[in-house]
Amino acid sequence: MAAIDSGRFAEEIVPVSVPQRKGDDKVVDRDEHPRADTTLESLARLRPIMGRSDPDATVTAGNASGQNDGAAACLVTTRANAERLGLTPLARLVTWAVAGVGPEVMGIGPVPSTAKALIRAGLELSDIDLIELNEAFAAQALAVTREWKFSDADFDRTNVNGSGISLGHPVGATGVRILTTLLRELDRREARFGLETMCIGGGQGLTAIFERV
Repeated sequence: MAAIDSGRFAEEIVPVSVPQRKGDDKVVDRDEHPRADTTLESLARLRPIMGRSDPDATVTAGNASGQNDGAAACLVTTRANAERLGLTPLARLVTWAVAGVGPEVMGIGPVPSTAKALIRAGLELSDIDLIELNEAFAAQALAVTREWKFSDADFDRTNVNGSGISLGHPVGATGVRILTTLLRELDRREARFGLETMCIGGGQGLTAIFERV
C-alpha cells in the first residue's frame, strides 16, 4: 500500500474506463488486489486451502498470490531501431534462462534458472541491485530465498514494491508486469542490474537479467 499511496506505480499503469449500468464510467487507475485493512491477525485466522485433506497444509488465501485480471506490454527492439524511432530504452536484456524441476517442487524453479542466467551473464547474485521474485505462495518464495542463503539485507533489494501475494498474479501478464516495475525502480534508484524470475506450474523456472541504460 505504501508503494501505491506514494505514486510509485502511477507512471506504469494505463487507466482504464469501465462503463457502468448507471452513472459515470468507473476509472481503474490503481491495482485493486491490495487490501489496506489486512493485518497479521486477520491473516492468521484464514484456514489452509487444503486443510481438510492435509493436516500440515499452510497455504491460505492470505499467503498465496491472487489470480486477478490484468495486461502488460513491453517493446523489445535493437538499439539502432530504437534510435531510428526516437525511443529512449529503459534497459538492455543481458541474458535469460529456463530450467526444469520436478512438478512436485515446481516452486523451486527460480533457483536453477537463476543460476544458469547468472553464469551466462558472468555475474553473481550479489551483483544484482534489484530482484523481482514472483510470489506464487509465501512458502515458495521463502524456499527460493533460503536456497539463495538470503540475509536481511538481501530482502531489502527484493520485491521492494510488493509482488504476487500483495499485488496479484495476472496469469500470462505477470512476466511483463514485474519487468515494468523492475525497470522503473532501477531508473528511480539509478541502479545497474535487475533480475526477474518466476516459477511455472508443471515444473519450470524462468529468469531474465537486465541492465539499465
